[in-house]
This record gives sequence, structure tokens and C-alpha cells, in this order.
Amino acid sequence: MAAPSTQVVDYAAAMVTEPASFAQWLTVTPIALCMAFAAFLMMIRHRVHWHPPVAILGLLLLVLNTILLLRQVLADGPITMMMGRWLPPFGIAITVDLTGALLALSAAIVALACVLYAQVEIDRSGRRYGFYPLLMMLMAGVCGAFLTGDIFNLYVWFEVLLISSFGLLILGSEHRQIDGALKYAVLNLIATTLFLIAVAYLYGIFGTLNMADIARKVPLYQETAPLVTLSALFILAFSMKAAAFPVNFWLPASYHTPRVVVSALFAGLLTKVGVYALMRVMVMLFPVERETLSLPIAVVAVLTLIFGALGALAQSDVRRFLGFVVIAGIGNMFVGVAIGGEAAVGAALLYALHSIILMTALYLVAGEIARIGGSFNLASVSGLWTAAPVFGAVSLALFFAASGLPPFSGFWPKALLVKASIDIGAWWLAAAVLISGFFTTIAFGRVFLFAFWKPAPADRPVSAGPIRPGETGWRLTPIVLLGGLVVWFGLFPEQLISATHDAAIGLSSPVAYIGSVFTQGGAQ
Repeated sequence: MAAPSTQVVDYAAAMVTEPASFAQWLTVTPIALCMAFAAFLMMIRHRVHWHPPVAILGLLLLVLNTILLLRQVLADGPITMMMGRWLPPFGIAITVDLTGALLALSAAIVALACVLYAQVEIDRSGRRYGFYPLLMMLMAGVCGAFLTGDIFNLYVWFEVLLISSFGLLILGSEHRQIDGALKYAVLNLIATTLFLIAVAYLYGIFGTLNMADIARKVPLYQETAPLVTLSALFILAFSMKAAAFPVNFWLPASYHTPRVVVSALFAGLLTKVGVYALMRVMVMLFPVERETLSLPIAVVAVLTLIFGALGALAQSDVRRFLGFVVIAGIGNMFVGVAIGGEAAVGAALLYALHSIILMTALYLVAGEIARIGGSFNLASVSGLWTAAPVFGAVSLALFFAASGLPPFSGFWPKALLVKASIDIGAWWLAAAVLISGFFTTIAFGRVFLFAFWKPAPADRPVSAGPIRPGETGWRLTPIVLLGGLVVWFGLFPEQLISATHDAAIGLSSPVAYIGSVFTQGGAQ
């Protein structure tokens, strides 16, 4: 029998020996909160009347957590927590910079709004089939994607949110939901496969998956490794995730099929995760390759802008119409990535934050249009302004914001994108942003004239009364709250513009991001 060893093992060479700080714990708490509440909701699956208040509590805590995290990042810069206490780059890093913190907070806010709306949108059957656990797991995937500092871990969180989204998409098991889910699943699984291939390719080149480690090694490989090819593969995968032209057909074929609250959550978050991944990889990790591929990215951006705007003009179903508005918004964000530079990337990030709030609110508006007017089809809906004037006023403000009109939040990112385009002489990019905005304005004006301003027929009066007592408050409160944010950031944009500009600086010059990772436990 072997004698017990008396040798003292020095873990300092391989592991973080210092205790984690409060700020470091904040980086992982959003993911842990969502997963813990999802598990608890599964444990009480037979008590579905508990699900809504438990989910509201979980998302309130998530909003509080992400607010504290954002304050910490604003005060101290990027924060890193190494999983398993392994030193970088061997352990999985959760690294939160200003970009990730802003997006995580906005995601938490819209998820809370959707859960409030779901009180009356999701019936007992929907609760029994797991709406609330699936939503919490979706948020775990979204938060994990925004906060991870490891590119394979980013792939893992994509998978988590994708699997959860499948369950939410088919909630109700209607034929059109199954049809939409099939298209959604096939295209997204292809994109995920391309992403995984690109990750394997990247690991084969650099021998690491830690984003900070890759960022500091990229200059050493630019003359010897096929980084442009690798970048093109990432762009294709993330373009499919973000629903950019021409790999966007899954979105208008699927986003109109699930419950309204599910469509709202998807429109607000899922495509933005794809855009975030594109910015993280192409702006922070491969800036030289982004510059090389800037023209193809710009062409994709223009085609996405025009396709989305023209598609919106052609729709008579409100939810299909909003699907194309989502696509047009992706084009605006791609313009910022194509131009590069701190001003353009900051504008793209500002547009992403605006779009998360706005598109969620617009899909909830679509649900109210159908509830009050009896249909999603514009040919069958009219007289909503008379029936629900407060709802009509909030909807009009959201329509103005989506069109990019002042003084609402959509004006500022478009103005900054146009300025950034003109500054580099890309007048055609500026023209595409303005033309798409013009078509989008016409499309929203058409919706407002048909659904709200057109008088209801005398033989078919419209009533805004609740289906059940107290239901109107649950439905209108999240719309008004999100609409209030849209107006607030339109009237007082300075702080948000400054924050997104600082976030863009952090992406373009990731010295602080790298330093946050490689100061763990004294590693250099």
C-alpha cells in the first residue's frame, strides 16, 4: 500500500487562489438566477398558479442584478470571473464589459415586461407545458451569451437559448406553429453548425478559445493563418442568427406563428444576440479582417435594409409586418459593423439597445391590436383610436420611434449612422439608411391609418373592454413602461450615447478587457 504523500502542492501555478470579490460574483449571478428559477419552476410544475409570481420575482432580481453589474462596470471597467478557479486561458472566463452589461440589462427589462404581459396571454395550458421554465432558460442562454468571455462557451449559450426557443415556439401545438418552428429550426441549426465549425477552425489556429487570449494573439498570426476565411465563416453564421439578407427567410416565416408574448421576446432578443456575437468577434477579435471584409458586410447591410423595408410595405398582417421591421433594423446594425470605428460601432450598439426595447413593445402592441380589433389583418381592423385612445397614443409614439423620427429613441442611432457613413465618404450607406427609414415610415403610417384612424363600421363597433376583470392593466402596463423608455431615451439620450460610445471604445481597443482576464491570480 502506498504511503500518504507529504508533498505540498502549489496550486498558485494553475489556479486562482484569491477569493472571488462581490463584483466577480455579480458576473455569474444573472445566469445562475435564471437557471435556478427555471429549475424551481419545474419542481412546482403541478402548481401552475405559482408560476407567474415566481417568474416575476426571478426577473425582478435579474433586473436588479444587471443594474448592479452595470454600475460596477461603469465604475471599475471590465470584470472577470474564472470558472472552476482555473487560471486563464485554461478555464472558462465570464468577462463582463460595458457592451455585455448594457445588453444584459436591456434583456432583463424586456423579459420582465413580457412576463407581466404573459399573466393574461398565457393560459393554464401554456403554463402546464412549460412557458415560464422555458422563458427562464431562454434568459439564461441570452445572459450567458452576453457575459461570457470564451467563444466556445458563447456557442454553448447559443444552444441553450435555441433549445428553449424551440419549446416556446411550438407552445400550443398548432399547425402553423409547427410549420414555422420547422423553418426556424432548420436554418438556425445550420447556422449553429457553421458557428461550431468556425470555432473548431479557430481553436486549430490559436490553440485557445478565451476571447482575451485570442485578441492578443491575432496580430501574431495575421501573416500566416487564413484569418479572412475564418472571419467570413463567422460572418455567415452570425448573419443567419441575426436574420441578415439573404439568410433571413426563417424570421418572416416563423415569428408570426407563436403566442404574441413569445414573438415579442424573440423579436427583442434573439437576433440581437447574433449581432452582438458579430460585433464581439469582428470588432474586438478580428479588426483587420473586418476592414478587409467591410465592403461585403456593407452590401449585406444595404440589401437587408431595403429588403426589410419593402417587405414591411407589402404586408397586411401586423405580425408579419413587424417581422420585416426587425430585419430592416438588423441592416442598420450591420451598417455600423461595416463602417467600423468607435462612432459607428457605438451607433450600432445604441440601435441594438433601442431595438430590444422597441421591437418587444411593438409586438405587444400587435397583440393588443388583435385583441381590441379582433384580427391581425389590417383589412379587418379599424377604429382603435376611438376605442382605446391611450393605447393609440402610446402606439403612435412607438411607430414614430421605429421610423426614426425625433424626439424618440430611434432618431439618434440612425442620425449617428448617417453621420458615420458620410464621414468616410460612404454616401450610399447613408442613403440606404435614410431610404429604408422613409419606407418604414410609410409602412407604419399605413398601419396607423388602417388600424387606428380609420373609423370602425357602424355595424361593427370596437370595444376596448377587458376580456376578464383586471386584464387590461396587465396588458397595457408593460407597453406603457417600454414606451416610456423609448420616449425617455429619445428626449434625454446623452448618457446612453456616451455609454455606448465608451462600450465601442472597449470593443475596438480591448486593452482593459484583456487586462481584466489576465490579472486573475497574478497571471500575465
